[in-house]
Amino acid sequence: MTSAIPNAKNRVKRRKEPLATSLRRTWSVPLVLTTAILLAYAINPSESNPAYAFIFPPYKLEDAAGGLTLAPQYGKGPRDFAFVIFYTTLLTFTREFCMQEISGPLARRCGIASRAKRARFAENMYTALYIAIIGPWGLYLMHRTPVWYFSTRGMYEGFPHRTHEAGFKCYYLLQAAFWMQQVVVMVLGLEARRKDFNQLVGHHVVTAALVGLSYRFHFAHVGIAVYITHDISDFFLSVSKSLNYVESRAQGWSFGLCIVMWVYLRHYINLRILYSMLPGGEFSTVGPYVMDWGAGQYKSPLANVIAFSLLALLQSLNIFWLYCLLRSAYKFVVLGVAKDDRSEAEDEGEDEALVTQRQ
Repeated sequence: MTSAIPNAKNRVKRRKEPLATSLRRTWSVPLVLTTAILLAYAINPSESNPAYAFIFPPYKLEDAAGGLTLAPQYGKGPRDFAFVIFYTTLLTFTREFCMQEISGPLARRCGIASRAKRARFAENMYTALYIAIIGPWGLYLMHRTPVWYFSTRGMYEGFPHRTHEAGFKCYYLLQAAFWMQQVVVMVLGLEARRKDFNQLVGHHVVTAALVGLSYRFHFAHVGIAVYITHDISDFFLSVSKSLNYVESRAQGWSFGLCIVMWVYLRHYINLRILYSMLPGGEFSTVGPYVMDWGAGQYKSPLANVIAFSLLALLQSLNIFWLYCLLRSAYKFVVLGVAKDDRSEAEDEGEDEALVTQRQ
């Protein structure tokens, strides 16, 4: 009778193992959802299939003669939400899969002992990989517009920008999906809390508002510049932090370059954008400056106040993080302590919290 008890416990343990494995493999659910939409489209691969709007940019426009233009333009509408939802799901899968199946094992091979640090390393490697792809694409698209090279006047020329080429639209909505995916990660607790969690929540709220409003009210030429400045600076930050985790000799140089790029892109360039929105700036002097809902003309005093307020709030958060970066730089140069004071709380308690969260 007593010998049967361990066997029963073993059976219960074996039944729990697949459940624990599936909970750790958080990429499985978004993979199933992504596959389901792709299969639904494969049944009838045409624009009449409702799944088409999830995978391809909707609202392709025709020219006045009834044919497609050489560079087809795309309008905007409710089906854009389907596109964002699908790619939010796809990006959630790629993030979790890369972190758990690629970056995580790589962290162990690099000798990172702490679970918390391995998770942070995996997060930063994924961010760097994503931006290494999306960043050059954004620069290429900006080069094809009057906004190149961060021309504030070019941001408002030809307003309102009611339509975009396929590449521009896909880029903008993919970026929206990326930030939606970041919100999903935060809500579901897929990432351990950082010391600057409250600031991070505020950043996500402001970013979501900027993305949605800039797309809906035709300010995407301003939005692409803001996207690029934050993406590229994030790339250097993620690379620097990853090098710190593996204790690379290049971490000092990479951190110095990170601060330079952060100041130039997130502050100098974005302060120029804010300056263009002050009274008498390009926002009000280049192109029409009146509210006309019927014509889709929203560049007006009301839009000016809203855009300036959101970008100023974003700038204040970036100033806070710059302070954290400079404090980390001081500790590294003066005290010889290589630790990201901006976000990490890498003590034993965080390790235990992370273990509990992943299980």
